[in-house]
Amino acid sequence: MPFLGGFLSTALDSPLRQGCSCPPPMLELIAETELQALAALQGATNADDLERWRTAWLGMNGRLKDLMQQLKGVPKDVKPEVGKRLNALKSTLESAWETRKQAVPAEEVTGIDLTEPGLPMGEGRRHILSRTIDEILDVFGQMGFAVADGPEIEDEWHNFTALNIPEGHPARDATDNFYMGDQGGVKRLLRTQTSTVQIRAMESTPPPLKVVAVGRVYRPDTHDATHFSMFHQVEGLCVDRDLSMRDLKAAVLHFAHAYFGEDAEVRMRPSFFPFTEPSAEVDMKMRIREQWQWVEIGGCGMVDPNVLSAVDIDPTQWRGFAFGLGVERIAMRRYGISDIRWLFENDARFLRQF
Repeated sequence: MPFLGGFLSTALDSPLRQGCSCPPPMLELIAETELQALAALQGATNADDLERWRTAWLGMNGRLKDLMQQLKGVPKDVKPEVGKRLNALKSTLESAWETRKQAVPAEEVTGIDLTEPGLPMGEGRRHILSRTIDEILDVFGQMGFAVADGPEIEDEWHNFTALNIPEGHPARDATDNFYMGDQGGVKRLLRTQTSTVQIRAMESTPPPLKVVAVGRVYRPDTHDATHFSMFHQVEGLCVDRDLSMRDLKAAVLHFAHAYFGEDAEVRMRPSFFPFTEPSAEVDMKMRIREQWQWVEIGGCGMVDPNVLSAVDIDPTQWRGFAFGLGVERIAMRRYGISDIRWLFENDARFLRQF
């Protein structure tokens, strides 16, 4: 290594070893650092070695940087001389590194064989909930339902008042809703149901109408295997003359059998909702933790006359039915998923199964 021989042979005769007014320990430390650095550089035989040497000696956290930090403790009368010697060391090491870099053979670059088959890339796929929503809309589309949409941030009129939920009703309680404060004197909240979309649909479209809407809804529920604070609902609404519970039941059962198969077990239980009369719960048999259980997937009923009147539809001339079903629970039944929380954890190992 001839180029290093010059550096090493003259190191003891360099200005760093010549007499000066700086403290002997600092002088010796600077000179020893030069000898050690040049000796280490002599052992660098490839590009990786050179980079490691540069990081260790000239890098931001290298040995030279440490010496520079020690300059703060040098007496003021000799600090200029010590600084000069440190700058000389820096120049020496940088020059030696550049020289050594020219002497070390460059890394051989292997050519790219364009005829070699590439690595297979894994195919992406839609989230199971997105796929379920598309499948649900496809079934209802075949049943003649048009798609409607509405905002997730609603006002109290659309979320409560127009749905026959009066002031002071327990459903308006702050513990059961995500309120977002007042905007322009109107109290806003995250919608608790997609029934708000049926109000907007009836406001904008005169009967007869037949619409279905899918979207996120929000309720401060405790998370467990079948409940989550944010989930998706599919809302169906039909307004026409001479509709009855028979039409509603036929629509719900037709969807269940078209989507899950003719052997799907569905039942309707009498219930109460402020915006429908009469009302019913819709249950479906699901496999939860290795056991088949009846699980509520939504509610339904005949649209209450007060709801029709709220949107200027004459309840003596028109009747309607509505239903709201939980998309997550439909996906759980369709794909044998026993815990709703898995749908929102974004664990790729789980999602790759579907």
